[in-house]
Amino acid sequence: MRGTGRAGLPPTLIMTDALHQLRERARKRRARIVLPETRDPRTVEARAILERDRLCEVVWVEDPRGDPRLPDVAALLYRRRKHKGLDEVEALKLAVEPVMFGAGLVALGHADAGVTGAAHATPDVIRAGLYCLGTAPAMKLVSSMFLMVRDSEVLSFADCGVVPDPDTDQLVQIAFATAKNHQRFAGEPARVAFLSFSTRGSAEHDMVAKMRTAAARFRAAHPDIASDGELQFDAAYVPAVAARKCNDSPLQGRGNVFVFPDLDAGNIAYKITERLGGFQAYGPLLQGLDKPWLDLSRGCSAQDIVGVAVLASAMLE
Repeated sequence: MRGTGRAGLPPTLIMTDALHQLRERARKRRARIVLPETRDPRTVEARAILERDRLCEVVWVEDPRGDPRLPDVAALLYRRRKHKGLDEVEALKLAVEPVMFGAGLVALGHADAGVTGAAHATPDVIRAGLYCLGTAPAMKLVSSMFLMVRDSEVLSFADCGVVPDPDTDQLVQIAFATAKNHQRFAGEPARVAFLSFSTRGSAEHDMVAKMRTAAARFRAAHPDIASDGELQFDAAYVPAVAARKCNDSPLQGRGNVFVFPDLDAGNIAYKITERLGGFQAYGPLLQGLDKPWLDLSRGCSAQDIVGVAVLASAMLE
């Protein structure tokens, strides 16, 4: 999670209807979630909260070098990376890194999901996920999404944190991953809008054509998911505007998954939505990996770690 909610409070301290429901679902599931950064005081505090509130079973490893599973993680890394020139000695060196060891535990089934990144950069978190878990079946891309929550309203924005300038095929993959996660988090069908500065040909530009093509490819690949594009945000979100600009849209101005043309647009939009719209922003949540392996901001709080662990649990549904 990044940023703070209204009045400077950490987002998870402002309990909304949607967040309460996610916590209740996590409490029932009691997923095994590894928190690899055991020397970070925020992670230590988050562990105490998660265990106190019975939101998950925390998998805790003080030092991978003394863990009996270390040879298995090293062997996993060697199997997965030997085609890239990784030898067994180098695999063992990688395996003792806490983030890499944590990803290995998830891959080997010793944990259901992982949450890390409080003390590691996003590229390190993604590398561990790719080395140990790989991408999910039929997925070729690791991307991210932000979950935007205000009372009972839940929106999903993508990509706001990983892919700088996605092409049309990447936009389709981002949209599909985000739609699936939105359904898990919000418990409602996804309604996907491919956003642009144009609505249905009101302007012509290469950037417009990219979103229009991506929308068409997504619609062909996933006809069971309501989608439309290219759309301006108001046509995707406000029913009265949709009635004027695109009255035949399957979204009818009720989009809840918003796919942005590039990282600039997505990152700016989520921050405006958070700061001016009163939404709480959760992310960037990594998606596209074979199992839930979620990133944190290095400026996160213990409450942020707890919230992301709750979302990791929801991704297991």
